[in-house]
Amino acid sequence: MSANHLRIVTRTSRLAMWQAEHIRDRLKWHHPTLDIEIIGIKTKGDLWLDTPLQKIGGKGLFVKELENALLNDEADLAVHSLKDLPAVFPDQLGLTAICERETPFDAFVCPQGYTLETLPPGSKVGTSSLRRIVQLRHYRSDLAYLPLRGNIDSRLRKCIKGEWDAIVLAAAGLKRLGLDEHVTQTFTKEQMLPAVGQGALAIECRTQDESVRSKVSVLEDNATRACITAERAMNATLGGNCHVPVAGFATLQNGQLQLTGRVGHPNQPDWLEAFAVDAMENAAVLGENVAKALMAQGAKDWIDDILQHG
Repeated sequence: MSANHLRIVTRTSRLAMWQAEHIRDRLKWHHPTLDIEIIGIKTKGDLWLDTPLQKIGGKGLFVKELENALLNDEADLAVHSLKDLPAVFPDQLGLTAICERETPFDAFVCPQGYTLETLPPGSKVGTSSLRRIVQLRHYRSDLAYLPLRGNIDSRLRKCIKGEWDAIVLAAAGLKRLGLDEHVTQTFTKEQMLPAVGQGALAIECRTQDESVRSKVSVLEDNATRACITAERAMNATLGGNCHVPVAGFATLQNGQLQLTGRVGHPNQPDWLEAFAVDAMENAAVLGENVAKALMAQGAKDWIDDILQHG
């Protein structure tokens, strides 16, 4: 394989392809002579759309086949939505670059123009995220929350047809695909704390492939890396995954990281929350400290109960 040729592996959904093409274009801007190929793979997570993710292995199903392509030297880098990445990487693979974050928040889509506050009681809201459900129920326990799978286009199409009265999606994906005209309401962090890593793109490479890592490193955004490091450290310390409603969001203000974490439970009316501040270089420690503060409130018991009973 020529040193001037790069192979990007990605899922084949419209959003995943947009993300891979975006990374390709940014790399070409920095390295104009590079020849960059995009390889699309349909993962098990893309194919098994009739079953909730929690029952078939979680978001890791969107990642495993891409990582196998890297390990088998069938590709040089994988582009992921960072919120889909498990806490631990396989041997020989690592997170080479985290790109500047797009909006991290969640969006409410209702073809009839209602917001969460004005949606009539008993309306059907589509989301497969337990994190979203426990936070939505805090405000509107009188709504019906129903499973939602599929790519963004199919979700929007079904919502417009009336399968759900409203759906909740990541605002970043809608914006990237030019679909933000469908957004009725964008939630604030106080209303709905986002998923760890939401809104950021991650580039995964083989750790020993210095040539590829050097080329890709130009896309690294230090501020986003610090925020994501804090969020992922919190999540890892808690033992969080897509089966449990863990939310975390960090911001950087004047060199100081601020991290808010939440843990919910489907049978509890409220969530647990913790907040802390630390220097940018202490991002991982900050995440661990917020996780410990949540565990002191009983978060670990909630997480263990959810994992045990589903």
